[in-house]
Amino acid sequence: MKELELNDLLTPTVPDDYRCGFVAIVGQPNVGKSTLMNHLIGQKLSITSRKAQTTRHRINGVLTREDAQFVFVDTPGFQTKYRNALNQAMNRSVTTTLADVDAILFVVEAGRYGPADEAVLKLLPKDRPVILVINKVDLLADPARLLPFMEQVAAQFEFSAIVPVAAKKNQKLDVLLDAILPLLPESVPMFSAEHLTDRNERFLAAELIREKIFRLMGEELPYVMAVEIEKFDDEIRKDGSELRRIYAAIMVERENQKAILIGKNGEKLKRIATEARVDMEQLFDAKVFLQVFVKVKSGWADDTRLVRQLGYE
Repeated sequence: MKELELNDLLTPTVPDDYRCGFVAIVGQPNVGKSTLMNHLIGQKLSITSRKAQTTRHRINGVLTREDAQFVFVDTPGFQTKYRNALNQAMNRSVTTTLADVDAILFVVEAGRYGPADEAVLKLLPKDRPVILVINKVDLLADPARLLPFMEQVAAQFEFSAIVPVAAKKNQKLDVLLDAILPLLPESVPMFSAEHLTDRNERFLAAELIREKIFRLMGEELPYVMAVEIEKFDDEIRKDGSELRRIYAAIMVERENQKAILIGKNGEKLKRIATEARVDMEQLFDAKVFLQVFVKVKSGWADDTRLVRQLGYE
């Protein structure tokens, strides 16, 4: 998979009224921001799980159409509960993103709006158009609750539009794109049509491993865990096919967490690696050799230098 490069521009052969711009996706943890971006662009780039704060990095996903190019920016859920160096870095990523985009999607879960949502809403700039995206409408037990809920949230902010969607089922995403389109500036596309993201394969590999940990471990493993790619080689085999050789370290804070991750006879770690490798092969369109091990680094989430070294902005 070819990574997106800012200097890889197109020679424009597009209509005069072509539009292109950045669209931030913001909201509290677990409202479906990453799922929304993945389904909007038609490709899994942002990892997802039921565990809050799965997304830690700003990730751009690009959707190119004949009339417009949408550059979606998936942001971490704004964290108010914990104040370590990791979460402070993620919160800075959210606030910095909001100053640099053309439009904002504020995502809430249908039927649920509380203090955490209000905290995010207060961060939104007044000089950027904001669309209220009400996600997971398919999960509402009583559909009649949707309209009064829309009115309740709409009273909190001057939104450019309100769009109820079910991102996981691809419902009303076309309506959402139609609402975003006029908010983008007229411009030639910034990136070539085959590019889907600004992140390289090394980053995406680490994210896929982290997703499998969240999905397979549930609450067994604390939130404070990271994945570091220690080696990433791209080889051409004798038959002309590509092979990625990836060596990854899962970083935890205590020895007992290491034992939990590895599992009896190494079964849990083996399953994490196997499922991550399958996803990598699909995303990279190449064979992958993946070796994963676990190391203990006490207090890493409070180490500002290490947090930056791991790529948290």
